[in-house]
Amino acid sequence: MAQAVAAPPGAPVRRGHGHPWLTLLAVALGVIMVMLDGTVVAIANPVIGQDLNASLADLQWVTSGYLLSLAVFLITAGKLGDLFGHKRVFMVGIAGFAVTSLAIGLSQSVGLLIALRVLQGLFGALLQPAALALLRSAFPAERLNMAIGIWGAAIGVSSAAGPIVGGLLVENVSWQSVFFINVPVGVVALLVGMWVIKESRAESLSKIDIPGVVLLSGAMFCLVWAIIKAPEYGWLDGRTLGFAAATVVLGAAFVYWQGRAREPLLPLGLFRNASVSIGTALMVLMAFSMFGAMFFLTFYFQGVHGLSPLESGMRMLPMSAGMIVASPLAGFALTKFGPRVPIAAGMLITATSMFLLSRLGLEAGYVETAIPFALLAFGLSPVMVGATEVIVGNAPLELSGVAGGMQQSAMQVGGSLGTAVLGALITAKVADVLPGHMAANNIPSTPAQIEALKGPVSLGVAPVPPGTPQPVADALTSAAHLSFLDGMHFGFTVAVVVAVVAAGLALFVKAGRKTDIPVHAG
Repeated sequence: MAQAVAAPPGAPVRRGHGHPWLTLLAVALGVIMVMLDGTVVAIANPVIGQDLNASLADLQWVTSGYLLSLAVFLITAGKLGDLFGHKRVFMVGIAGFAVTSLAIGLSQSVGLLIALRVLQGLFGALLQPAALALLRSAFPAERLNMAIGIWGAAIGVSSAAGPIVGGLLVENVSWQSVFFINVPVGVVALLVGMWVIKESRAESLSKIDIPGVVLLSGAMFCLVWAIIKAPEYGWLDGRTLGFAAATVVLGAAFVYWQGRAREPLLPLGLFRNASVSIGTALMVLMAFSMFGAMFFLTFYFQGVHGLSPLESGMRMLPMSAGMIVASPLAGFALTKFGPRVPIAAGMLITATSMFLLSRLGLEAGYVETAIPFALLAFGLSPVMVGATEVIVGNAPLELSGVAGGMQQSAMQVGGSLGTAVLGALITAKVADVLPGHMAANNIPSTPAQIEALKGPVSLGVAPVPPGTPQPVADALTSAAHLSFLDGMHFGFTVAVVVAVVAAGLALFVKAGRKTDIPVHAG
């Protein structure tokens, strides 16, 4: 059983210590730091590449290295919180994240930067499941939806601020400053957390399931590595298939071991609650649809429209800012109506938004993008809040850290899968339509040329060689942008289908009985 760790008899009780809403403030500060980092790094990547002479592959690893270590370690990190105390693990995560951010800003080589980003991902993994577990421990069941809703609004605030703050810092200070900003935020989060958060941990747990950690970490690494590298290797390449096969073997070995371990890392009985299983699947599908599709809007704004990083951030502001309003409303709706209707409605709204984004033209103005972005905020919020509450709220309190890690892992896997799969589909679509657009603009092409051009065009880049006559450059730019737009439209159409499937799956969600009875292996 999980329990709050009480102060020694006769010890003075600090004002505000253990207060639910102050605990929410403390964990929100920590999550804001992580979310700021995630959004500002994307803005800083082009400048990092120029300053450190980094290749495209290097820049991909600035993001992928972080995501890989985060995804691999999340569930284990949640278990560490259950075992050693969620407050303690949360504090270590905040301190480590801030220190590695400082070190990244001081690094002088892209290799060191990538290594530090991997380490930063490990500290981020410590922080996020512990935050959800602390909310689960601090709030009674009837208020947990609202707490997670406000927590989601904090994510919306930081997501909204990230591109704008990142754009301002990159354009007016330096790329290093986007990492340095984590330091003061981390210090404030650390001080507030030390003062108000009450420690909690699982009473019945006594050790870490080392074989389980090794098997799960290996399976997660192979899965995420295969997803990240598949666009480079090829989906049917032997290396991709080899990592996929290793994922299956290690995953099967993990399941086998969890059914026999005395204190399993991830008790299989947790998935007997259908809502936990469906909630996890919903997080994967939601992240697939959102992160996979949204990834390419950055290239649309900066490549096709020629906007600056700050201007791109302003274009996406209606979605991020909308979550500030939508997340608490989602918490209220989930409390009043239960998870089924709000989550299903949210995914249908998300599908509508994706459909509108699939109709964007080359000259789409602010209003044309603002409407689907605002809709997306009100569509995603019930899913993020609802699925999180379904997973964490229905898990036994002693497994709240593991449940938080599972929720975050589902998001990371879904986002990585969405980016990779939709990226492959968009690239294939570009390769299919590019010859036609080239011919329509009176530009001859060969299969070899199309093969060479499809990569840059899939990122919204018009590959015009230096010295090209202006009429030819204009024609090549038009063909490239139209081809990218066709690919992006196809990607959003796939995202629509995924969102509709998720809406149907949400109809089977049940709130379930929030219980603190331990879940045994098997």
